[in-house]
Amino acid sequence: MKTAKQRRAPSERPQEILDAALALFVEKGFAATRLDDVAARAGLSKAAIYLYFADKTALFQGVVRQAIASNIMTVEAMLAAHRGPVAPLLPRILDFMASRIEETPMAAVAKLVIAESRAFPEIGRFYLKEVIGRGIPLMESLIARGIAQGEFRKVDPGLTVRTMVGPMLLAVIWRTVFEPIGAEPLDVRALARHHADLMLHALRPVAEASP
Repeated sequence: MKTAKQRRAPSERPQEILDAALALFVEKGFAATRLDDVAARAGLSKAAIYLYFADKTALFQGVVRQAIASNIMTVEAMLAAHRGPVAPLLPRILDFMASRIEETPMAAVAKLVIAESRAFPEIGRFYLKEVIGRGIPLMESLIARGIAQGEFRKVDPGLTVRTMVGPMLLAVIWRTVFEPIGAEPLDVRALARHHADLMLHALRPVAEASP
Protein backbone atom coordinates (compact mmCIF):
# COMPACT_ATOMS: atom_id res chain seq x y z
CA MET A 1 0.00 0.00 0.00
CA LYS A 2 1.31 3.46 -0.89
CA THR A 3 1.94 5.89 1.91
CA ALA A 4 0.40 9.38 2.07
CA LYS A 5 3.79 10.83 1.06
CA GLN A 6 3.96 8.61 -2.00
CA ARG A 7 0.44 9.49 -3.04
CA ARG A 8 1.04 13.22 -2.96
CA ALA A 9 1.44 15.00 -6.27
CA PRO A 10 4.98 15.80 -7.45
CA SER A 11 4.06 19.49 -7.32
CA GLU A 12 3.84 19.22 -3.53
CA ARG A 13 7.32 17.76 -3.11
CA PRO A 14 9.34 21.01 -3.22
CA GLN A 15 7.25 22.36 -0.34
CA GLU A 16 7.72 19.15 1.65
CA ILE A 17 11.47 19.35 1.08
CA LEU A 18 11.64 23.02 2.10
CA ASP A 19 9.61 22.38 5.26
CA ALA A 20 11.89 19.49 6.22
CA ALA A 21 15.03 21.48 5.44
CA LEU A 22 13.90 24.49 7.47
CA ALA A 23 13.17 22.31 10.51
CA LEU A 24 16.57 20.63 10.29
CA PHE A 25 18.52 23.82 9.60
CA VAL A 26 16.97 25.35 12.73
CA GLU A 27 17.57 22.22 14.83
CA LYS A 28 21.09 21.35 13.67
CA GLY A 29 22.47 24.34 11.80
CA PHE A 30 23.52 24.44 8.17
CA ALA A 31 26.81 22.54 8.55
CA ALA A 32 25.35 19.58 10.45
CA THR A 33 22.29 19.12 8.24
CA ARG A 34 22.73 16.42 5.59
CA LEU A 35 20.58 15.97 2.52
CA ASP A 36 19.97 12.39 3.70
CA ASP A 37 18.40 13.84 6.85
CA VAL A 38 16.23 16.19 4.82
CA ALA A 39 15.08 13.34 2.59
CA ALA A 40 14.21 11.19 5.59
CA ARG A 41 12.29 14.04 7.28
CA ALA A 42 10.36 14.74 4.06
CA GLY A 43 9.64 11.05 3.47
CA LEU A 44 11.35 11.13 0.10
CA SER A 45 14.51 9.70 -1.43
CA LYS A 46 17.70 11.74 -1.58
CA ALA A 47 17.48 11.48 -5.37
CA ALA A 48 14.10 13.23 -5.23
CA ILE A 49 15.72 16.26 -3.59
CA TYR A 50 18.17 16.58 -6.49
CA LEU A 51 15.25 16.84 -8.89
CA TYR A 52 14.44 20.23 -7.36
CA PHE A 53 17.61 21.50 -5.65
CA ALA A 54 21.17 21.19 -6.97
CA ASP A 55 22.81 21.01 -3.54
CA LYS A 56 22.40 22.00 0.12
CA THR A 57 23.19 25.65 -0.60
CA ALA A 58 20.44 25.80 -3.23
CA LEU A 59 18.10 24.21 -0.71
CA PHE A 60 18.97 26.85 1.87
CA GLN A 61 18.36 29.55 -0.72
CA GLY A 62 14.92 28.07 -1.30
CA VAL A 63 14.22 28.22 2.43
CA VAL A 64 15.24 31.91 2.53
CA ARG A 65 13.10 32.76 -0.47
CA GLN A 66 10.09 31.09 1.11
CA ALA A 67 10.54 32.35 4.65
CA ILE A 68 11.78 35.90 4.10
CA ALA A 69 12.32 37.09 0.54
CA SER A 70 8.64 36.57 -0.29
CA ASN A 71 7.83 39.17 2.39
CA ILE A 72 9.80 41.74 0.41
CA MET A 73 7.37 41.21 -2.45
CA THR A 74 4.48 41.98 -0.09
CA VAL A 75 6.08 45.26 0.97
CA GLU A 76 6.85 46.11 -2.66
CA ALA A 77 3.19 45.60 -3.53
CA MET A 78 2.12 47.65 -0.51
CA LEU A 79 4.25 50.58 -1.61
CA ALA A 80 3.26 50.31 -5.27
CA ALA A 81 -0.45 50.41 -4.41
CA HIS A 82 -0.19 53.31 -1.96
CA ARG A 83 -1.21 56.82 -2.91
CA GLY A 84 -0.96 59.99 -0.85
CA PRO A 85 1.13 60.68 2.26
CA VAL A 86 3.79 58.07 2.99
CA ALA A 87 3.96 58.54 6.77
CA PRO A 88 1.05 56.13 7.45
CA LEU A 89 3.02 53.40 5.69
CA LEU A 90 5.78 53.30 8.30
CA PRO A 91 3.60 51.83 11.09
CA ARG A 92 2.05 49.39 8.61
CA ILE A 93 5.41 48.15 7.39
CA LEU A 94 6.83 47.79 10.88
CA ASP A 95 3.70 45.96 12.01
CA PHE A 96 3.99 43.63 9.02
CA MET A 97 7.63 42.90 9.87
CA ALA A 98 6.68 42.24 13.49
CA SER A 99 3.89 39.87 12.47
CA ARG A 100 6.32 37.90 10.30
CA ILE A 101 8.75 37.61 13.22
CA GLU A 102 5.99 36.41 15.55
CA GLU A 103 4.04 34.16 13.20
CA THR A 104 6.50 32.70 10.67
CA PRO A 105 9.99 31.11 10.63
CA MET A 106 11.50 34.47 9.61
CA ALA A 107 13.34 34.95 12.93
CA ALA A 108 14.79 31.44 12.91
CA VAL A 109 16.09 31.83 9.36
CA ALA A 110 17.63 35.23 10.09
CA LYS A 111 19.39 33.80 13.16
CA LEU A 112 20.66 30.93 11.05
CA VAL A 113 22.17 33.37 8.55
CA ILE A 114 23.86 35.30 11.36
CA ALA A 115 25.25 32.12 12.90
CA GLU A 116 26.46 30.41 9.73
CA SER A 117 27.65 33.20 7.41
CA ARG A 118 31.22 33.31 8.70
CA ALA A 119 31.76 29.62 7.93
CA PHE A 120 29.57 29.63 4.81
CA PRO A 121 29.87 33.12 3.24
CA GLU A 122 27.72 32.08 0.27
CA ILE A 123 24.78 31.99 2.69
CA GLY A 124 25.45 35.54 3.87
CA ARG A 125 25.99 36.82 0.35
CA PHE A 126 22.71 35.33 -0.83
CA TYR A 127 20.80 36.86 2.10
CA LEU A 128 22.55 40.19 1.54
CA LYS A 129 21.45 40.21 -2.10
CA GLU A 130 17.94 38.76 -1.87
CA VAL A 131 16.74 40.27 1.41
CA ILE A 132 18.85 43.21 2.54
CA GLY A 133 19.79 44.26 -0.98
CA ARG A 134 16.12 44.52 -1.94
CA GLY A 135 14.61 45.68 1.33
CA ILE A 136 16.94 48.55 2.21
CA PRO A 137 16.68 50.41 -1.14
CA LEU A 138 12.92 49.89 -1.08
CA MET A 139 12.62 51.60 2.28
CA GLU A 140 15.16 54.28 1.37
CA SER A 141 12.95 55.25 -1.55
CA LEU A 142 10.01 55.57 0.82
CA ILE A 143 11.91 57.88 3.18
CA ALA A 144 13.17 59.93 0.23
CA ARG A 145 9.59 60.22 -1.02
CA GLY A 146 8.46 61.51 2.37
CA ILE A 147 11.24 64.11 2.34
CA ALA A 148 10.37 65.25 -1.19
CA GLN A 149 6.70 65.63 -0.22
CA GLY A 150 7.58 67.69 2.85
CA GLU A 151 6.31 65.09 5.33
CA PHE A 152 9.76 64.32 6.73
CA ARG A 153 12.67 66.59 7.57
CA LYS A 154 15.85 66.20 5.59
CA VAL A 155 17.58 63.11 6.92
CA ASP A 156 19.91 60.50 5.49
CA PRO A 157 17.51 57.86 4.05
CA GLY A 158 20.03 55.03 4.39
CA LEU A 159 20.78 55.68 8.04
CA THR A 160 17.09 56.30 8.74
CA VAL A 161 16.09 52.91 7.31
CA ARG A 162 18.75 51.13 9.34
CA THR A 163 17.50 52.94 12.43
CA MET A 164 13.98 51.89 11.53
CA VAL A 165 14.71 48.18 11.19
CA GLY A 166 17.14 47.98 14.12
CA PRO A 167 14.48 47.07 16.71
CA MET A 168 13.21 44.31 14.43
CA LEU A 169 16.69 42.79 14.39
CA LEU A 170 16.71 43.07 18.18
CA ALA A 171 13.40 41.19 18.19
CA VAL A 172 14.87 38.42 16.03
CA ILE A 173 17.80 37.97 18.42
CA TRP A 174 15.63 38.26 21.53
CA ARG A 175 13.13 35.64 20.40
CA THR A 176 15.65 33.14 19.03
CA VAL A 177 18.52 33.52 21.52
CA PHE A 178 17.28 34.92 24.83
CA GLU A 179 13.68 33.75 25.15
CA PRO A 180 14.68 30.07 24.80
CA ILE A 181 16.97 30.46 27.83
CA GLY A 182 14.39 32.14 30.03
CA ALA A 183 14.21 35.82 29.06
CA GLU A 184 10.87 37.58 29.40
CA PRO A 185 8.85 37.19 26.16
CA LEU A 186 8.94 40.22 23.89
CA ASP A 187 5.73 41.58 22.35
CA VAL A 188 7.20 42.34 18.94
CA ARG A 189 4.11 44.05 17.57
CA ALA A 190 3.96 46.36 20.60
CA LEU A 191 7.64 47.16 20.02
CA ALA A 192 6.88 47.92 16.38
CA ARG A 193 4.03 50.28 17.29
CA HIS A 194 6.17 52.08 19.86
CA HIS A 195 9.10 52.43 17.48
CA ALA A 196 6.86 53.68 14.66
CA ASP A 197 5.52 56.40 16.97
CA LEU A 198 9.08 57.46 17.87
CA MET A 199 10.16 57.43 14.23
CA LEU A 200 7.25 59.54 13.04
CA HIS A 201 7.89 62.15 15.72
CA ALA A 202 11.61 62.20 14.91
CA LEU A 203 10.96 62.60 11.19
CA ARG A 204 8.60 65.55 11.45
CA PRO A 205 9.81 68.73 9.73
CA VAL A 206 11.61 70.98 12.19
CA ALA A 207 8.98 73.74 12.20
CA GLU A 208 6.20 71.22 12.85
CA ALA A 209 8.14 69.45 15.58
CA SER A 210 8.87 72.68 17.52
CA PRO A 211 6.49 73.39 20.47
